Order: sequence, then structure tokens, then C-alpha cells
Amino acid sequence: MKIAIIGGTGGQGLGIAIRFIQAGEDVIIGSRTIEKAQTAVDKVKDLLGDVKNVKAAENAEAAEEGDLLVLTVPLAAQKSTLISIKEGAKGKTLLDATGPLESAIGGSPIDYIDLWEGAAAERSAKILKDTQVICAFNNVSSAALMNFEEPIDCDCLISGDNADSKAIATELIEKIPGVKVVDCGPLKRAKIIEKITPLLIGLNIRNKTQFGGIRITGLDK
Repeated sequence: MKIAIIGGTGGQGLGIAIRFIQAGEDVIIGSRTIEKAQTAVDKVKDLLGDVKNVKAAENAEAAEEGDLLVLTVPLAAQKSTLISIKEGAKGKTLLDATGPLESAIGGSPIDYIDLWEGAAAERSAKILKDTQVICAFNNVSSAALMNFEEPIDCDCLISGDNADSKAIATELIEKIPGVKVVDCGPLKRAKIIEKITPLLIGLNIRNKTQFGGIRITGLDK
């Protein structure tokens, strides 16, 4: 499977890319420009060695070539990025990690912005009508992802309306050591999942760490 990380040059995108590369998946790191994407690929190779299962592309090309897409852009860039990949994303699954944080409008990263669509992932679904959108990765910190020599002590909460897409997402995400996926139900649950992000950021700041995550217990029978 080819995984396209759309807007994959920040800490979260790079961390997800690295974890999937380590799992043996073919990864395309996308960005607005090929130069920025290539810089990210070069950084990955500096960290992991001269790996062969990663390449750079502009976002639209990455979406066209990828079998599954992961969106890791700030809220302010979400809409324009989605429009740019709309054709390439048709018929595919997109994991949306967008966090509706007030930092997108100059506010605090520990405060949430209420969107009229309900959630950032629901906004993605409205724009990409022919794409199966799954809310995912919102509560897995970029620091934990980038700490790639260690497993991640965190669950990944997901939500979405298509069972097959959630099954594909679950199998893929659980290739990251230490991560267990918790299916929280339909996509409308994304607004609850996304609100955990500023809570975790605040807890990390308060406790002077970057690795705080969340575990859901008592679900195993």
C-alpha cells in the first residue's frame, strides 16, 4: 500500500511517515512545493538511513498516487489543501488529523475552535464528498511519533462512517508499536475526539513533557 502524507513536512506528518516507513509501507511525503517535500524526505533519510520506501511529491500528485491518504496540515490550511487534492482523493480513504485549535487564528493551542461543520474531519467529508474520511491521529503527539526508536504508549481514537475504511485504518495504524486503535463510532464523534487534543496539549505543558497520551481501559472482554 502506498500512503500519501498530505502536508507531511511538520512534526506530526514526519512522525507518521517515519513510523509507516519503519513498518515497511511505501510512503509519499506531500507538500505545497516539491522542494519542501524533498527537504522532508532528506530529513527522514538522515534519521533512518538511506531508506528506499519514501519519496517526495506535491500534494496533488501525492494524493493521486497514494492508495490511502493522511492529512496533517494546520486548520488554516485545511480547506485549500483539500481542494487541491480533491480529484486524486476520489474513491480513497483519508485519515484526517486536523486539530481545530485557537492557535490557527493567533490564540492558544490549549483552546478549541467550534466549527459550524461540527468537526474538522466533518469539514473534510463535506469537501471531499467522494472520499471516505476517518478522524485519526488527533490524540497521538508529534513528539511521541518522532521518538521513533521507542513504542508509543497511547491509544489512537478514530471515528468514521465506513466500516471497511475504519478496518483498513485500524490495521495500518496498529503497525505502529504500542498503539492500539479505539473505534469511537460514526464521524460525528470526531468533534469529541478533536477536543481531546487541546486538553492533552495543556496537560503536556503543565507537566513539562511532550509525550502525554490517552489510554481507554476496560474494553477488552
